[in-house]
Amino acid sequence: MAAAASCSSASALSRASSCPPRTQRRRSCAHTTTSSPRVGFAPYGKHWRQVRKLVTAHLLTAKKVHSYHAARQEEVRLVVAKLREAAAVGVGVDIGGAVNAFANDIICRAVCGKFFREEGRNRLFRELNHVTTILVAGFNMEDYFPGFASLLGVFTRFRSNKVSQTHQRWDMLLEEIISDHERRKTFEHRRGAGGDDDEQEESDFIDMMLSVQQKYGITRDHIKAILMDMFEAGTATSSLVLEFAMVELMRNPHLMAKLQAEVRNKTPKGHEMVNEENLSSMVYLRAVVKETLRLHPPAPLLVPHQSMADCDIDGYTIPSGTRVIINAWAISRDPKSWEKPERFMDGGSSADINFKGKDFEFTPFGAGRRMCPGSNFGLATINIMLANLVYCFDWMLPGGVEKEDIDMAEVFGLTVHRKEKLILVPKPHDTFAHPVQPEAGSMKA
Repeated sequence: MAAAASCSSASALSRASSCPPRTQRRRSCAHTTTSSPRVGFAPYGKHWRQVRKLVTAHLLTAKKVHSYHAARQEEVRLVVAKLREAAAVGVGVDIGGAVNAFANDIICRAVCGKFFREEGRNRLFRELNHVTTILVAGFNMEDYFPGFASLLGVFTRFRSNKVSQTHQRWDMLLEEIISDHERRKTFEHRRGAGGDDDEQEESDFIDMMLSVQQKYGITRDHIKAILMDMFEAGTATSSLVLEFAMVELMRNPHLMAKLQAEVRNKTPKGHEMVNEENLSSMVYLRAVVKETLRLHPPAPLLVPHQSMADCDIDGYTIPSGTRVIINAWAISRDPKSWEKPERFMDGGSSADINFKGKDFEFTPFGAGRRMCPGSNFGLATINIMLANLVYCFDWMLPGGVEKEDIDMAEVFGLTVHRKEKLILVPKPHDTFAHPVQPEAGSMKA
């Protein structure tokens, strides 16, 4: 942990840059879109500082994240409606698939606006994001034995072609959407500012970047690169936290009862759903999310770093150009820092630990200059969805399946996924009844 703190500190980062896998670098040369480096993998320098400033000052500020609360609420309502349909016929639901589609649609709406479902663009974004994640996360011998690159021959060409084809599909889709935004703005400008406010479109990420394009000196390719980062970083991470939270709650029914009691008691009587203004008083909800991030960080190895100059860390000399990988998963389970590191909400609880880069025993979003700028956006998405899942429904495992039977095997990649799907049967809760109390003894968890 001490070494990780040194690597993530401001002084160390002054000599550190991001180190993208070779597949990512090849993709950056595969098409014109990524002639500009991506935010997540861009080397430290003027371009990275400008793009980082753009993202943090205009796209992912607390005020901007809050401005999407109505959109989040609407997307949650659509998910709840689908779950009610499944509950009506008593069928199980693939929780991972449901929350992944939800997280993808939230990003789509923030990036593209409320008409993102036109022509099935949300499904296309989801498909491309899945393929891209596999390509970037897959094992690539060149990353570990770069000297063999010329000997790999046909295998390297096949992978390069796949990367190029996927990126061309990204480019065509993003070009079409950006052009649509430009045409719409031109039409609105010609129509004049006197139009009805109800007809005005909700401002999205593309609108914002087009409005500050000259100020920040960003090109069309920069915009596309930033949008790709938004999809890749924002979809899988949020959905995985939601899925693992539900897994842990199903394995610990007393914790599920305690969380449901809090959410249902803190939501005004008679409300059909939890609204974002109700979340501020839900302390245990936030604790469950933090503990899920501790035990199941979506990106367990964080983004690789590369030293830009020779430096000393804990008595070791790190040469320039060295790739540094921080194992956040291992650090958040270190017995030296956690009393019962493998127990969910029991001794190893992270409720009182800062996870915004100040306490290095718990850094799911990284730390320092390279810390994930989208943490507020992701947490807003996670909190409102999890609150409504436990507020609107009681959950059961399929017939014949006990909590001890839940398979916790994982599949490693850029993000860590569960090997088996989590299938749960929803039962609508009477949200108009009096608030429920937790089971006896559950408050001791």
